Amino acid sequence: MTDPVPNPSTRLDDQEPVLVLNDALRSDPRTVAQEIIPVVEESATIDKRQVVTGHVRVRTVTDTVEELAHASVQREDIEVTRVPINRVVETAPAIRTDGDVTIVPVLEEVLVVEKRLVLKEELHIRRHIETETVEVPVILRKQRAIIEREASDGAAVDDEADPETDNPPPR
Repeated sequence: MTDPVPNPSTRLDDQEPVLVLNDALRSDPRTVAQEIIPVVEESATIDKRQVVTGHVRVRTVTDTVEELAHASVQREDIEVTRVPINRVVETAPAIRTDGDVTIVPVLEEVLVVEKRLVLKEELHIRRHIETETVEVPVILRKQRAIIEREASDGAAVDDEADPETDNPPPR
């Protein structure tokens, strides 16, 4: 009996002859006709290559836009009040704060028969803070990209990106 799976390296001439249907019918009824069918497989190879379909040029353009800038600013005014004291003290009083008033002692040495420390006056400094809203015109710069595509047929197409979304327009 022959091998049911043919060897692909053997030629068809080297294989045993195949019984034909008439020969199979004429032979012993217990004999089974055999036919060898070769199994063949194909394979495909996929490659890729680069093809230039067009060129792209990107440039940026800077636009200036004048807008009003809103801001809150504070202005601080200082009010100085001189308060005469004319009192003799043993040591110099420290600078102190009474509410929103800063008190700075002003001292003077007076020559008498003996030297005494006299508190001449105090400076009472009060702060007033005012807040106002101002509008100042400012110039802002924005850039946008301009993309120029050149198709392979030489036709130029301009795409300008939307500065709000940075996306080019749909094609």
